[in-house]
Amino acid sequence: MFFAENIKFLRKRRRKSQADLAEKLKLTRTTLAGYEKCVQPPFKVLIKFAEHFNVSIDALIRYNLQELSEFQLSQIEDGFDIDVTGRKLRLLTISVNQDGDENIEMVPLKAQAGYTNSYGDLEFIADLPKFSLPFLPKNKTYRSFQIEGDSMLPIPEGDWVTASYIQNWEDIKDGTPCIIVTQDDGIVFKVVYKQLEKNQTLLLVSSNTEYKPYELAISKVLEIWKFETYNGFDIK
Repeated sequence: MFFAENIKFLRKRRRKSQADLAEKLKLTRTTLAGYEKCVQPPFKVLIKFAEHFNVSIDALIRYNLQELSEFQLSQIEDGFDIDVTGRKLRLLTISVNQDGDENIEMVPLKAQAGYTNSYGDLEFIADLPKFSLPFLPKNKTYRSFQIEGDSMLPIPEGDWVTASYIQNWEDIKDGTPCIIVTQDDGIVFKVVYKQLEKNQTLLLVSSNTEYKPYELAISKVLEIWKFETYNGFDIK
């Protein structure tokens, strides 16, 4: 928990003394000093701090705000409840083989609508077809998605893109081909350019120039997977 560190950091960020903040929150200075030294506050006090600093209780407790960029902090303080890094996403649901190694789950076209609603459902993930690629490094988590359309030639429709899971979206380098699992537009395969500081979007570009680039709000992104390899095998 980072509550003590966060309230001290936010107080100093706003150039407030302990006395100033304590008065604003109707606390004694001694009580506030205790909270900044890891005394656990009651829930109603947590709400006070969250409302005062315009930060969610979850962020105030679980995440070290000092590690965020100035842009991220300013967005939080402006009331945006958007995770521009992806760090606060749910734990990724995976399956393992009998040796305890992670499988590569395959998401065929017919299952992609269900995937956007059930990507965190262990039973759904367990029912997907699986395979392994021994040449891929084992320090990543992989998933394979069947491609629809011809927007990312030379990879044809129906082929499979195997990609590695990206936890922190700020690590994406501009021009990286990625599978993006979206809230409203299903699963898309595009070249990604970050526009987080500009307008909290990703610019998605097709390799087939007949398709125009478009922007996707980061708030509509569920998962991002970085392209690793592709093949054309078929499954029944």
